[in-house]
Amino acid sequence: MRLTTKGRFAVTAMIDLALHQNEGPVTLAGISSRQEISLSYLEQLFGKLRRHEIVESVRGPGGGYNLGRAAHKVTVADIIIAVDEPIDATQCGGKENCHSSDHPGGARCMTHELWATLSAKMVDYLDSVSLQDLVNQQTASEQKIIVMHTQQHLA
Repeated sequence: MRLTTKGRFAVTAMIDLALHQNEGPVTLAGISSRQEISLSYLEQLFGKLRRHEIVESVRGPGGGYNLGRAAHKVTVADIIIAVDEPIDATQCGGKENCHSSDHPGGARCMTHELWATLSAKMVDYLDSVSLQDLVNQQTASEQKIIVMHTQQHLA
């Protein structure tokens, strides 16, 4: 299973939104500039995120996007599923038709259970990580960099 650009960009954009929402509604142009993600791609992603009520749009001058619910109530799985990113390691997309119907061994491949279990564990993990967890991680990382730069200048 490989997470595509869609899922990665959606999670990255949501971290950016959560980090900047204290300044008022966050524009997609701002996220695009800071994260180097195409504005038109962000528009597509945020349309899906809005339909899943993960973000809400604010129209008019000074408009943009806010979180639709508190960051600790949004999981990475919520974001990835909202943008139609499959979290599935099976070859068949979980449909159990790994082989064609005329295959002598039946429709499922021999490793279907292995990959289905992996998929379930991935969903469980991504569902255990909140957007707030990622924001806290990013904030701690930025503070660590500031401390390192300060120490270098004082030395």
